[in-house]
This record gives sequence, C-alpha cells and structure tokens, in this order.
Amino acid sequence: MSSLTHDGPQGTVELSIGGMTCASCANRIERRLNKLDGVTATVNYATEKAKVTFPEDVAPTDLVAEVEKAGYTAALPAEPKDDAARDEAAGEPDDALGALRRRLITSVVLAVPVIAMAMIPALQFTNWQWLSLTLAAPVVVYGGAPFHRAAWTNLRHGAATMDTLVSLGTIAALGWSLWALFLGTAGTPGMIHPFAFTIERSDGSGNIYLEAAAGVTAFILAGRYFETRSKRRAGAALRALMELGAKDVAVLRDGAEIRVPSGELTIGDRFVVRPGEKIATDGVVEEGTSAVDASMLTGESVPVEVGVGDAVTGATVNAGGRLLVRATRVGSDTRLARMARLVEDAQNGKARIQRLADRISGVFVPVVIALAVGTLGYWLGTGGGAGAAFTAAVAVLIIACPCALGLATPTALMVGTGRGAQLGILIKGPEVLESTRRVDTVVLDKTGTVTEGAMTLVGVHLADGEDETEVLRLAGALEHASEHPIARAVARGAAERVGELPAVEDFAGLEGLGVQGVVDGHAVLVGRPALLAEWSQHLPADLEEALTAAQAAGRTAVAVGWDGRARAVLTVADTVKPTSAEAIRRLRALGLRPVLLTGDNESVARSVAAEVGIDEVIAGVLPADKVDVVKRLQSEGRSVAMVGDGVNDAAALAQADLGLAMGTGTDAAIEASDLTLVRGDLRVAADAIRLSRRTLATIRGNLFWAFAYNVAALPLAALGLLNPMIAGAAMAFSSVFVVGNSLRLRGFR
Repeated sequence: MSSLTHDGPQGTVELSIGGMTCASCANRIERRLNKLDGVTATVNYATEKAKVTFPEDVAPTDLVAEVEKAGYTAALPAEPKDDAARDEAAGEPDDALGALRRRLITSVVLAVPVIAMAMIPALQFTNWQWLSLTLAAPVVVYGGAPFHRAAWTNLRHGAATMDTLVSLGTIAALGWSLWALFLGTAGTPGMIHPFAFTIERSDGSGNIYLEAAAGVTAFILAGRYFETRSKRRAGAALRALMELGAKDVAVLRDGAEIRVPSGELTIGDRFVVRPGEKIATDGVVEEGTSAVDASMLTGESVPVEVGVGDAVTGATVNAGGRLLVRATRVGSDTRLARMARLVEDAQNGKARIQRLADRISGVFVPVVIALAVGTLGYWLGTGGGAGAAFTAAVAVLIIACPCALGLATPTALMVGTGRGAQLGILIKGPEVLESTRRVDTVVLDKTGTVTEGAMTLVGVHLADGEDETEVLRLAGALEHASEHPIARAVARGAAERVGELPAVEDFAGLEGLGVQGVVDGHAVLVGRPALLAEWSQHLPADLEEALTAAQAAGRTAVAVGWDGRARAVLTVADTVKPTSAEAIRRLRALGLRPVLLTGDNESVARSVAAEVGIDEVIAGVLPADKVDVVKRLQSEGRSVAMVGDGVNDAAALAQADLGLAMGTGTDAAIEASDLTLVRGDLRVAADAIRLSRRTLATIRGNLFWAFAYNVAALPLAALGLLNPMIAGAAMAFSSVFVVGNSLRLRGFR
C-alpha cells in the first residue's frame, strides 16, 4: 500500500522519521516542515511518521532533506512487492527494539551492583568506590549513548529536547563523581557513602553520584524500552489487518492457471478461488456459485451466497464451490487496504489536545535548563554548598524529562483505534474523539441502517379455501423468473417456506402491472389488483381489506390469482434488523436522543420507529434535503451524529458533527464519515461512541498525570528535597504509567 499520492496541485506523502526520542523532537520537525511554503505537516512521535501535504513545486525529496537538516532521518514510503521485502521492512523496527533491549540488559546488570553498594553501607568494602566507577562508566557512556548522540545533534541545531536533559543530568553526575574521586576526598580508601531513600535536603560534598548516573540511565532506558515495545503492540491491529490478505493467487493466463504473488495482480485479471482459499482481491464472480465467509472483515457469522455477477471482497474465504473472479480493485484500492488506511490515518493524526501538549513540551526543555542553572546559582549564592547545589540542579534536569507528555495522546489513540479495528470500528481521525464527547442527538437513516434495506415476504393473506403452500409454490415460481426487487422478495420467501419451485412456461412481464405465465398447467397472475381485474379476477372483500391494511402500514402488497379466481394477497416490506431496538436502548443510555430520518412516507416511518423505540421521526425527506435536516438540528443548538449507509447520506454524514457509516454501505458514505462500522449492526454505533469517549478520557487522564507529575516534582527538586536517584525512578515510572494506562483500552468490550 503506497502512502504517496498526488491530488491535483497538492500531493500527500507519509515519511518514516528516524532519530526522534521525545515529543519535543516531533514538534521541532513539524515546525521545520511547516515553515516551507504551502506545506502542512503532522509529525507523530508514537508512530514515528510524518504526514505531509505539499504543493506541486515541492518535491518529496525536498521534505526528506528538510528533516535531515533538522538532525533526523527521513525515508519516503516503499512499496514492497514480495513477502521477502515485506518481512525485511517489518524487521527493521524489531532490530531497533533488539538493540535497545541489549543496551538495557547491559545497563541493568552493571547498574544494580552500583546502586546496591551506594544504598547498603555493609557492601561498601575498602575501595568500593573504584569498582562503582568501573561499572557505572560503561552504563553512562554505552547505555546512555542514544541520549548523548541525540543531545549533541540537537545542540548543533540550536535545539534542546528531553535527551538534552537526560544527557546533561547523567554526564553532570558522572563528571561530579570523577572530580570527587580524583580531586576530592571521595577516592580515599575506607570512604563510606550513606544513602537515604527519603525526601530531604542533602549536602552532597564528599559524595559520589555514580549510582545516580547509572541508575537514571538504566531507569530511562527501561522506560524507553517498554514505551517502544508498547508502541509496537499498540500498532499490531494495523499489521494484523494487512496480514488478512491472501499471499498468492492462481491467475488464468492463456487458459492455464499460474500461481503468482497477490501483489502482481492487475485490474481485469481473472483468477481461480478454490474452496477454503482466501479471495486475493476485490472482484466480480464470472463463473461458479459459492458461499463466502466474510466474518474476518465484517464480523457476520453467516456466509454470503454469491453467484455470477456478484461482487466479492479480498481477504474473505471461499467456503463453498470453485469461483472464477475478475479483479476490479487491486493494491491500495481494495476494501482491506482502505480499512487499513483508515486505521493508519487515525493513528497518524493528532487531536487538538495533543497539539497543546506538543507546544508545551517544546518550550518546557529550555525553561527546565534555565531552572536547573538558576537552582545551581541560588544554592551556590546562598552558601548551600557545591554538593547540595549540584544535587538539586541534577534532580531538576532528571525529573523534568517530558516523555510522558509526548506519549499521553499517541499511545491512547493507537491502542483505541487498534482495538476499534478489532471490533469492526474504524476511527478516521483523532478529532473524531473530541466530537463524540459533545454529541447529544443521533440521526438514523432508516433503510439499510435501522432496517435490512432489502424487501422480505412478511405476510400471506388467503381467500377462503386456499392452501398457503400451493399459493407460495405457484406465485414464487412465477416471481422467480422476474428481476424486480419485489418479485425477488416473494420468490426468496416462497423458496424458504416450500422448498424447490416448479418451472415456468410462457412467462411475460407487464410493465407497471405485474407478471403472468403458466405453472404446473395453471395460468398464473401476480401483480396489481388491476392486472387480475383485466382477467375478471376481482378481489373478494377479505383480500381487499388485507390489501388496504398493508398499504396503510406502508407495506407493498401484490395479488395472486389463477384459473379465473383471485387466490391471495402477499405483502412484502423492508424488515427492521433484529438488533436495532437494542441499539436504540444503548444509544439512549449514552445520553443521545435518536431521530429517524427517511424518504419513506410518514406511516412507514412511524411503524418502524414504534418497533424500535424512537419518538422523533422526520419522514418524506428527499436525498438532497437530508443535509438540510442536519443543519436545522444544528441550528437548534444540538450536536448531531448521523448514521447512514448510502450515497444519498454522504452529504449529511459530512455535515454532521459526527458521521458514522455502515461498512455494508457505499464507498461515498464511508469516505464522508468520521467512523466506519464494518458490520451492518446498529449496536456497533453505540460501541463506537463508547470506545471513542473512553479513548478521549484516557488521553485526558494521561495528560493530567504527565502535567501534574512535572509541576509537583520540579519545585521539590529545585528545593533540594529530591535526590537524583528518586528523580530518575519517578521520571521513568511516569512514562510507563502513561503507556500502561493507555493499554487498558485493549480490554474494551
């Protein structure tokens, strides 16, 4: 799936960014790209990607060069064609994770004895401090290398990030210790270094801070490792979605079947799908009939019957006979690829709330460095002693690392959208989350959303002395020969009730009236009462009454007659989905007021609304007027969600504060919506709003704790009440807490 597109004068590209270590880095790259004329960029620290829209006079390579000037790496999207290339591309993040794991293990193994000796005076044998130096130096130099490298790069570009704080803090602690060991009294044999894991003001003169340097590096590496691993897990839904597709396919070339990788399919190729195989791409059946299991994409457990002319979706499983399919969409145009793109776009976006966090973290680092320098100057100036001054300044540098701030939104968003994808809820962008909180009214399109969207035989009214089975056999057989939607509903209903239908002779369709033909020797008529009247088959009073009642209820009624007599009236209707009433109860429980919107007449709409429990009905609305209904509700001060599935709903979905499209609907509706419900089950709409609200609440909770933690801890550190060891542990814990809190969304039901 390519992420590089050109749309008229504007192009869009998704760059993979390397070298980012915190939200400040992302903020800096974003600012740099946005300074280019006509360029709009969003950089996400968690996904390590930049989504950039650029004018035609800017080349994608210019964007890469601009990122590199800022001291980071950038790569244009590749489009791997084969499995090997895909695996190689997928392996890169794991290599980075492996290198981080090795660095972490080395640092922990070396840092633990250093911390133990510093904390437990009983372990402080003669010259223990020199062993501490031997173990701690590799931790600060090798373990902390990523921080020092990033800090140096940023310094060259006149910027400061979280890595600047970590690097400054650990190098200062190591530097102080070297000075104390070689030039001070700390290197004297028999020196004892008391360690108190308490909040108290301390004078660090004569002490070494190797345990702080090694411990902080190990703590921060651990936090970063778990962050990175969690980011991988949070993005697993997207990878799982892409893994659904078939790997290879049997293509027909010159009458022979040749197996090729699925990526080599082109539009118009004809390919064979045997029972049990996945359909390689979206297409149309040209030969064969089968049942297709689409549960992995739609969640529907019942296989769908398909035959010649029916559309099939890539990644679904052929559960029945052999099919010959002509490819109509390949690569990034397939339904599976579009679903994956929706998830990816949502993960790459940023809510307004995150932009605030990014701006603050960008200003935060220079302020903290100034605060650390001020703390050092204050303590030295007031005669607090160099040791105490140094201790307080280092604690300020370490405690202030804003990585928890940078992870607060992306991790919650990634886990939330990933969990949504697993449940059949595709969240198109993070701003959607903001909308779900405000919505108070939900407008529901009737056909295909609340109802099945297809005609069904719902009633058989017989004249005196008639047999239902015989009526359905003859009427069903005649209607089976017609392509009319009402005729198909009658034929399908008849076949379900009586089994196999007999053959028809001399079939004829009479436009606007109905159909006629010979079935089992009977001259059968099915259609309007006027058709039967032409053949002097007038409806008796009871059938006339049934016909009038059906029409009053908004149902379609057809009369059946043969051999000179009217025999029955059949009624068909678009039936309400069995889950719709429960869905309405769930939406009400979320504080939403449901409104039924339909182009049907008032009586049909009222009947459906009463069945599912909706009080407010807007009927007889033309497709073009649906958007005006949404605008009117908004002008009344309501925040409107719209649920629809058709092309005629697209404008209203786009106008609504929150648009939810049924995934069983049209592409136009899906494109115009904010949320796509993969299954055609209205209950998923309530789940989608609940999940979105939960994700937003998690983001807000994460940001609160990240801010509260920094605001509360900085004054303690500046006052010298927090030693660097506790500061490092607390800083690392805040990041792990934010990621852990976000991962709770994986348990959403």
